[in-house]
Amino acid sequence: MQASENVEQNVAAESGPVKLGSHDAGRIARAAFVGTALEWYDYFLFGTAAAIVFNRLFFTTLDPGAATLAAFATFGVGFAARPIGAVLFGYIGDRMGRRPALLITIVMIGVATGLIGLLPDFGSIGLAAPIALAVLRLVQGLAVGGEWGGAMTIAIEHAPIEQRGRYAALVQIGSPVGTLMSSGAFALVLLLPPSDFDAWGWRIPFLAAFPLLLVALYIRLKVEESPIFQDLVKLENKAKIPALDIFRHAWGRLLVAVAAALLGVGGFYIMTTFVVSYGANTLGLDRGLMVNSTLVASVVQIPVTILAGRLAERVGPGRMVFWGALATAAGAFPLFWLIDSKNPAAVVLAVTLGIALVTLAYAVTGALLTELFPPNLRYSGVALGYNIAGAITGFLPLIAIALLATSGGASWTAATLLIVISLITAVGGFFGERLRVKDKELVS
Repeated sequence: MQASENVEQNVAAESGPVKLGSHDAGRIARAAFVGTALEWYDYFLFGTAAAIVFNRLFFTTLDPGAATLAAFATFGVGFAARPIGAVLFGYIGDRMGRRPALLITIVMIGVATGLIGLLPDFGSIGLAAPIALAVLRLVQGLAVGGEWGGAMTIAIEHAPIEQRGRYAALVQIGSPVGTLMSSGAFALVLLLPPSDFDAWGWRIPFLAAFPLLLVALYIRLKVEESPIFQDLVKLENKAKIPALDIFRHAWGRLLVAVAAALLGVGGFYIMTTFVVSYGANTLGLDRGLMVNSTLVASVVQIPVTILAGRLAERVGPGRMVFWGALATAAGAFPLFWLIDSKNPAAVVLAVTLGIALVTLAYAVTGALLTELFPPNLRYSGVALGYNIAGAITGFLPLIAIALLATSGGASWTAATLLIVISLITAVGGFFGERLRVKDKELVS
């Protein structure tokens, strides 16, 4: 790792100083946030639908347990595609610019999500239905593989260095807003009679992706290219094959990035996708209650994200990741004890607290990852680190559900899983704080 660190510091130094101003930083970060919120809205819809729709309508020839496993396997396919998207869009972002990569990703995921709303179910076209569902999920995964890393990179590279924590957190708010939108959409259509919900109601949240795409695309078109990337162009300091350079020379930093991002992705899906399925299918709780608990958690997540971003500017993003991960590990068993009580208020409290704890690390993941890689490898490094973590943890809901069978439906297996990924992320935060590479800056 030491050799990797020296190489990266040398590359960072070659890029020279860039001129950054604070007057446009907020506008760029808000534009990145809007696009990211749509991306996560589209992506999270699939997670909720996997728990309460796809298992019944697209895998109907299987018994209920196997159908749920199949639905979550399809959900995980999107995560497996994300590292491929990170390599592809990382190349575009580091070679051709952050802006064009972000425009392509938002169109891809918006169209794929809308098309899911038009898919016939298994009863209409048979095996072609789950196959088409998996293909569209792959397209989503490829797009998200480039979206988050690009949005975070362009927001950070427009921000003054001493204020990167708050602007990184602003982009991260796209996650709870996306969850709020997707959970809210499903909460509304769940008010329909079950027959109407199954026939057409579940499709409405997916079809809404089409008009939302037009809004987000309009906003993204107004975003200027990163000044740091423009500086790289002038200095002719762009990497030829960024992903290859990372694996050759910055593999140590990549491992740290993956570890640091693990909890923000995996912990979130344990506390939302898995918990919704666990509550509804194992504990027999009302589906509306489980979805509404994620709504409440998303509202609370927004101020927690802002607070964590500000704290990161004081103590460092790596330290925030470290302490947030340890806090999540400490709370894992108590959270699931509350859920197992089947008390509606306790369930909502558990999901809300769980998401809040995970957010302490997740809110500042972007600030940490962008400072692990120099500008000419940044888009690729950030995207790869985050999305390899996503590929690893995307199957956690599936694994957690499979482990339920071995424990007779007891939640201790899921709590243990949450503790393990929390401790790995704590290690990532600890080393990440010590490996940060800062850009040189001239503040206007």
